[in-house]
Amino acid sequence: MRVFLPLVFFALIVAARAEEYGVVIYGATPPGIAAALAAAEAGETVLLAEPTGQVGGMMTNGLTHPDFRTFESLTGFYRKLTQLTEAHYRETYGADSPQMKDSLRGTQVEPRVNFAIFTKLLAAQPRITVKTRWVLDRVKSSIDAEGDAPGKIRTLELALFADETNTLRQVAGRMFIDATYEGDLMAAAGVPYRVGREAGEEYQETLAPDAADTQLQGYNFRLTMTRDPANRVMPTAPDGYDREDFTELLPLVVSGKIQSVWGMKPTALIKAHFPPLPNGKYDINDMSHGPVRLSLPGENDDWPDGSGGVAARDLGTGVVAPFSRTSLRDSRARVWGDHRRWQMGLIYFLQNDAAVPEKFRTEAREMGWCRDEYPDSGHQPEQLYVREARRMVGRYVFTEKDTDPAPDDARAVLRRDAIAMGDYGPNCHGTGHEGSRFGGRHTGEFYKAVAPYQIPYGALLPKDFENLLVPVAVSSSHVGFCALRLEPIWISLAEAAAHAAHLANARKTSLDRVPVPEIQARLHATGSATIYVSDVLPEHPDFAAVQWWGTAGGLHGLSPALEKPGQRGKNIVGQYFEAFPGHAAELDRALDVATAQRWRELAIGQGIAAEKIPPGEKLTRGEWLRKVWAAR
Repeated sequence: MRVFLPLVFFALIVAARAEEYGVVIYGATPPGIAAALAAAEAGETVLLAEPTGQVGGMMTNGLTHPDFRTFESLTGFYRKLTQLTEAHYRETYGADSPQMKDSLRGTQVEPRVNFAIFTKLLAAQPRITVKTRWVLDRVKSSIDAEGDAPGKIRTLELALFADETNTLRQVAGRMFIDATYEGDLMAAAGVPYRVGREAGEEYQETLAPDAADTQLQGYNFRLTMTRDPANRVMPTAPDGYDREDFTELLPLVVSGKIQSVWGMKPTALIKAHFPPLPNGKYDINDMSHGPVRLSLPGENDDWPDGSGGVAARDLGTGVVAPFSRTSLRDSRARVWGDHRRWQMGLIYFLQNDAAVPEKFRTEAREMGWCRDEYPDSGHQPEQLYVREARRMVGRYVFTEKDTDPAPDDARAVLRRDAIAMGDYGPNCHGTGHEGSRFGGRHTGEFYKAVAPYQIPYGALLPKDFENLLVPVAVSSSHVGFCALRLEPIWISLAEAAAHAAHLANARKTSLDRVPVPEIQARLHATGSATIYVSDVLPEHPDFAAVQWWGTAGGLHGLSPALEKPGQRGKNIVGQYFEAFPGHAAELDRALDVATAQRWRELAIGQGIAAEKIPPGEKLTRGEWLRKVWAAR
């Protein structure tokens, strides 16, 4: 029995009849877009509500040099994006053009191209309604009085959004997905979450601090710049610019500790990612371990919940308003402005101040904004790169241990309930700062190489909601989140969320009762991986079979532990490598006796009748697996 306890003021505000959708998604980030498309293609009606004026999140706001290690890790919707991007550059400039080459298999993309592709995909799907400048105001939930102890099971019923005219729009959904970087929907619903770092002993994490704290990973803008004089717009001083904020930089420059303005090593001031983007553009970022940083950890603490933190919640009513929308807006605007003033001011100082040595001033002036990017915001991205904000505490908490190697194996620990995988290890640009902004150092910074890992379904699910999924502010420790906080991985998690939402709607059941193998089967059928396999990619006819078998555990034990955990293949360019060694299925390889026996036992455990399991003699791995796949 569900108990509805609406407050009077809520009833007065939402007197109008709600619009109804099968799936309501808050946040038109890349994962939000992926979830919307997957749900719509499954037959759901979808509302995709975005608080800013543009879809695409960071991929249309400067994050154009994506974080992944190997091309073999790109599956599902993200892989489709790279194919669409490659087609764009091929059709626009030619198959042998510099633009086609610089797109690096469709992964290095100009922001305007990402935006055009996202917009076209959404417009082509009639089941999706897109609303920009819709800001979440509050939600209404019901309580299942017969829910399992110790807590009650809650159901999200309605969400209220303030549109650009500040009119409240009431929306009802059977399923909800929070695809915001900050976890704003789950916070408004009263889902438990963390902001800050856990102590190492809480989850036995080697990268966590000794004591828990409230530190967040630093933010910065991901700028798009060019050296092309025909497309270059020179930066102007940002609002509030004061040259005295930057004069401490001068001794560092004179000392020789800084050797260049733009580069990829800490001897440069500002990271200009390599390889460059098509059409001579660069993704500009924070320089890891550099003496001067674009990120400002400690100065972004008010972003997740505002300067007042989390206000009191009345969870007994089913109505939750955890923050004042005005207060949160003002706090985020202040943090945004502080970062803009620092980052753009630093560039302006280097380019224009007479005290900067001419060599550095000349080099700095080689770069400018791109005339053909961000035309409505002064050719600068609107969104700040929020690397970490709230993190849900859900049914499963993903931690550093989920990236550990399996015993005596090249692979990471097996997670049979996986609904996504990733190949980028935990990495943090710093959560605090010691000393001056000029020559001081970030603290809490780490970068760890790991083998590709799997992400369990429970990381998407709140403990006490039956119809809410959170694939971006995903349930994880700080260290665990520092592995998952990447657009390709978030997109994979969001696709899984969409398939789970559709299955729950179809079965008229709660998300925790959706069989994980059914989610996995839908993912595999649509080219999304739940385990890393370097030689059987989504276009391979055996992809679904190999994914099923690998996620069941069939590929563990095929390759022994490598000399160095997380060992990568040969470097291709920049941060991109050939496939991880020890992660191939090798379907053409003869099935040895020991593996055949182990696989037979595993197949029986998967419900395959013993008489349908072929003997291993004279069969390759692929031949054996195809027979078992057909016998399911």
